[in-house]
Amino acid sequence: MDARTLADLEQLDSEALKSLILSLQEQVFSHRKQLSTQQEEILSQREQLASRDAEIEHLKLLIAKLRRMQFGRSSEKLDRQIEQLELRLEELQTSQAEKPAANLAVRPALPDQPVPAPVRRSLPEHLPRETRKYLPQQKACPDCGGALQPLGEDVSEILEYVQVRFKVIRQVRPKLACAGCDCIVQVAAPSRPIERGMAGPGLLAHVLVSKYSDHLPLYRQSEIYAREGVELDRSTLADWVGGTSRLLAPLVEALRRHVMAGHKIHGDDTPVPVLEPGRGKTKTGRLWTYVRDDRPAGDKTPPAVWYCYTPDRKGEHPQAHLCDFTGTLQADAYAGYERVYESGRILEAGCWAHVRRKFYDLLVAHNSPVAAEAVERIAGLYAIEKEIRGRPAEERREIRNTRSRPLLESLKQWFEEMLGKLSRKSDTALAVRYALGRWEALMRYCDDGRLEIGRVENRRSDLSLPVGRGVAFASPPQSGLA
Repeated sequence: MDARTLADLEQLDSEALKSLILSLQEQVFSHRKQLSTQQEEILSQREQLASRDAEIEHLKLLIAKLRRMQFGRSSEKLDRQIEQLELRLEELQTSQAEKPAANLAVRPALPDQPVPAPVRRSLPEHLPRETRKYLPQQKACPDCGGALQPLGEDVSEILEYVQVRFKVIRQVRPKLACAGCDCIVQVAAPSRPIERGMAGPGLLAHVLVSKYSDHLPLYRQSEIYAREGVELDRSTLADWVGGTSRLLAPLVEALRRHVMAGHKIHGDDTPVPVLEPGRGKTKTGRLWTYVRDDRPAGDKTPPAVWYCYTPDRKGEHPQAHLCDFTGTLQADAYAGYERVYESGRILEAGCWAHVRRKFYDLLVAHNSPVAAEAVERIAGLYAIEKEIRGRPAEERREIRNTRSRPLLESLKQWFEEMLGKLSRKSDTALAVRYALGRWEALMRYCDDGRLEIGRVENRRSDLSLPVGRGVAFASPPQSGLA
């Protein structure tokens, strides 16, 4: 109200004043309601902005992951470029080697650009040696005719290749007949790896190694053998592979029992593309990996890995695989393992490698300071594990309780503090909640020196999956023979 309006109040009677006061009160209430509505809108907008910021950070993380996956899928292009460059280099080196030595000797050297001589490595000691001596033709001294005495010798080695070749083993079983009666004596036929099969054990092993280790499909092997004059159809080779798989089944079972007899194992699974016959498409199967390796705790028990293929990733598969196992399973947070832990027969040990990976992805994606500190703190735990690797289990447990446990308690407190400061929907908060939600399992390695801080090397490098992307199994691999 202005001064003129206030001055007119003296002329108003009591009823008019009451009416004016009520009107002003309604205006105040109306303004307060508008302010309250505006405040609610501001809070809503702030929540939307916070949610949007969290979504942006999440999308950045996903994009960074997808880019790394894209680079991995596109690596074949880079591999082909490298192969072309290597072929070109081989051509240049071959052309240079074809020139006479005299021409190479007079070739001017560029200043300040010394050409490094190739380093000749010593030949492996395990290779068989064939010694050839080259004696002088002279029987006496060519100068005075005196007798020659041994003075020493010069030894050099060359590497030779003995071509792999087929051979036929003729199994002859003479028949002997008794002169006094009709009795015939003959030794029983030697056993064969595959009943009534013509392949010897060496050839079967070569076919399997070529297929699963050298990644040579059976039709290519058939072509290679044909160049040697041996016609082996692909269907015949396939029968041999199947027959050998059946032959090795008891060995695979023995391997499985050995792995499951351990007090702790590491579990993991790998996606495997599998062709769907008749549809021209691929589906994703799973190759489960179970590792027994007690060497980090000073145990001399031989390590082993058991593989098992399944057409999908349902939780029923690890339940079936681990039905005979009693002990501790170290694996990721896959929900299918939850039923395995329900009975208490199998204890869960968390894997710090999975925790570290989540923060490392955040650090790479947008250089998060929280992720950087988390990675650094976890690295301190791994540094302790590096020091005690190979020591007895009890000693490892004592050192972990003395040195690692205080770091873990500090890390948990820091996680809880950060969780209160982070947006609930942020990827960093999700990584922190992942760790806190599995804290009991992640701490279990401090109570048992036989356990590891994270998964051990599961020998994926030994896992004979096809080389190159876009390659799929024509049929599912068998358990343990992947």
